[in-house]
Amino acid sequence: MRAGLDLIGPSWQRATEERRRPKVITLIALGAVAAATVGPYLVLVLLACGTASLAINRRAVSAYAPIAAAVFGSGLAWTALKVGALSYGGGFVIIPLMQGDAVDAHHWMTGSEFLNAVALGQVTPGPVTQTIAVVGYAVGGVGAGLLAALIAFTPSFLFILVGADRFHALLRNRDARAFLDGAAPAALGAILGSAVPLALALDHGWQVAILAAAAVALLVARRGVVEVLLLAGVAGAFAETLSG
Repeated sequence: MRAGLDLIGPSWQRATEERRRPKVITLIALGAVAAATVGPYLVLVLLACGTASLAINRRAVSAYAPIAAAVFGSGLAWTALKVGALSYGGGFVIIPLMQGDAVDAHHWMTGSEFLNAVALGQVTPGPVTQTIAVVGYAVGGVGAGLLAALIAFTPSFLFILVGADRFHALLRNRDARAFLDGAAPAALGAILGSAVPLALALDHGWQVAILAAAAVALLVARRGVVEVLLLAGVAGAFAETLSG
């Protein structure tokens, strides 16, 4: 309580100087009510308040409107939402879905460009779902990539925030278990099958050779994924230099 009261003075002074006292009063009241009632969901309220304030700012609107138009107008937002909501069993499950939208339906990327996007999604921290950020970059630059990633990761965070305390009860439900018993093997098959459209996107013979060597290293020699990715990247750069 004391910490909050101590912060009111500076906030009020700044609000007076910028002529936005009603806005500050409203936001303080909203934050207080949220903290007292919604508990762990308070962070969502804070993010919503910050986003709304950013949108109200005219300079922010003029700067971010083209990015929002690119993401929502092109259909990228719907693709990102599907990617985030349907990644059951692992990110590779949604690779064919993402490839279908990015390459076949909307032509944001070529097949080889999408293959590179998947590679970037693999070498960056986080799940392969991060590939959607590269797809977003192809649609509208850095801003569109960041917004697409935000949209894609929102469902998983909401699932955890809303359903974390219900997961164990769900797993004890006979119908839920029956559904998972059917969906899990299909998801495994989808992960294995996702390699087919990616392999078909290879353009050069040396890429096929690196693919075969990487498969041997991973499946036979049991080398680590990061190690194989780095070595394959070096080999690919060397091969591209020689072929060029």
